Amino acid sequence: MKNFIKSAAFLLVLSSISVQAFAQKYSDGLIDKTVAVIGDEMIAISDLESEVRIMMAQGYASDRNVRCEILEQMMISKLFLMQARLDSLSVNNDMVDASLQERLDNVRSSLGGDENVEKYFKKPLYKLRDEWRKALMDQSLIQQMQTNVASSIPDLTPYDVQQYIDSTDVQDLPIVPIKYQLSQICLYPDREAANLAVKERLLEIRERIMNGEKFSLLARLYSQDPGSARRGGELGLASKSVYWPAFSDAAMALKPGIVSQIVETPDGFHLIEVLEKDGDMFNARHILMKPEYTDEDRETAFKTLDSLKTELQNGAVSFDLAARFYSQDPATRTNGGQMSDPNTGSAYFEIDQLKPEDYNAIKDLKEGEISAPFESRDNEGRSGNTVYKIVKVDKIIPAHTASFEEDYNLLMEQAKNELAMKAIDDFIDGKLATTYIVIDPLFKDCYFEHDGWYTKFRETE
Repeated sequence: MKNFIKSAAFLLVLSSISVQAFAQKYSDGLIDKTVAVIGDEMIAISDLESEVRIMMAQGYASDRNVRCEILEQMMISKLFLMQARLDSLSVNNDMVDASLQERLDNVRSSLGGDENVEKYFKKPLYKLRDEWRKALMDQSLIQQMQTNVASSIPDLTPYDVQQYIDSTDVQDLPIVPIKYQLSQICLYPDREAANLAVKERLLEIRERIMNGEKFSLLARLYSQDPGSARRGGELGLASKSVYWPAFSDAAMALKPGIVSQIVETPDGFHLIEVLEKDGDMFNARHILMKPEYTDEDRETAFKTLDSLKTELQNGAVSFDLAARFYSQDPATRTNGGQMSDPNTGSAYFEIDQLKPEDYNAIKDLKEGEISAPFESRDNEGRSGNTVYKIVKVDKIIPAHTASFEEDYNLLMEQAKNELAMKAIDDFIDGKLATTYIVIDPLFKDCYFEHDGWYTKFRETE
């Protein structure tokens, strides 16, 4: 902000005191009032407080005064909503349903069930559901309108990208970090034997529970889920949607106090005891155990991988062919061992996209070199399964300032993003200049991103 930066910290203190004091009066049930009028749309202090409570319940944090920031977001949303209605855009009901369910699940899990949600928001759940659905329907229109504005920029040509590079200070161009293209050959330990061993241990623990020992004590002693083990295995009341389907299905089928049979998920093997159910939510204890492998498993795999590395270095076989024949990783075996980022599909990895074990194994290698055998994790479950591997460095792209020749797509995306953001800012500033807007002076000390709001405060009497 041009004229307010030097006093922003002082204004934050003032606005924090005045706005929060009024919000406290509202939360105590004493008062409600309209704090902003945007065209034919109104924002009440109750609307603002509802959004603040949702954001805070989901762990939202901000360097700015939260109510000031959320009010500006709400006012901007109203500008887009008005235009969406003028343009006769239609609501994406599938998106609304999915977003509503996600919001309900998050809030109920964060606050610990429907009863706590109603206490926190001071409204019955059916009313919250109706209010949130309406808000999300508006949000659907708002997002479509924002997309329309952002996509209104013309397609960029190579000439436009070069102009963007020429007009941007070199220090403001993106730095492309070092990237690696890698191939791997993976061997897994004897999973069948390890799975059988962990199931036998869990059966012994289940028998001890059946004979009267406390589930919570055994969870503290044996569970390999560190987050819940210290609480006696208790997970807390949460929506079934936050768990693996096999886990939630087993838990929802149990009566409180009954211990499940062994349940397998990508995280490992579980015993589950349900403590409480509330609709599609439950609170349960669990004991998680993961397959463990022996030194013999490791030594056998390392010996095989060492022999393979020797043959590869002697040129007896190509890495591509060896991976197709020997590797036990289905995701990379069929394409000659070439690795790709599971999140982006890219064949290139930045350092922070590699598992620490993988990076430590290849960080000192040159192009074409192959690592020594090492132990790592695959991409299954939340923590992955043990796997032994060798990795070949196919290509290294050194860190560099983005250039037209090597990083055209990255620069084009950055140029498009900047133009899209400018289009959105121009839309907002244009609407601020032409729309009837009145803001309560209660918020006059807020720091807003757009200067136009500061001319819209209602004069005090």
